[in-house]
Amino acid sequence: MTSYDIIRKPVITEKSMNAMAEKKYTFIVQINANKVQIKKAVEEIFGVKVEKVQTLRTMGKTKRMGVHVGKRADFKKAVVTLTEDSKSIEFFEGMQ
Repeated sequence: MTSYDIIRKPVITEKSMNAMAEKKYTFIVQINANKVQIKKAVEEIFGVKVEKVQTLRTMGKTKRMGVHVGKRADFKKAVVTLTEDSKSIEFFEGMQ
């Protein structure tokens, strides 16, 4: 599994945008990736120094459309905190 497989997509919400002032970035990651793998992947892809990784697993909701029942996918979210001397991630620069 490569670094690009671990980091699936960024989370773009109002809460995650406000956290970027404190150098905290939020990503949807591979569900079976651990904190060490997430830290190495972010450092390799974006060229930054990671201080801390916090993870959160979310179970998918059950949805109904009439008599048909379906389920949203389970996913894992990671909040990555960068060190004070690290540069910011350029991907998020124009979004604030």
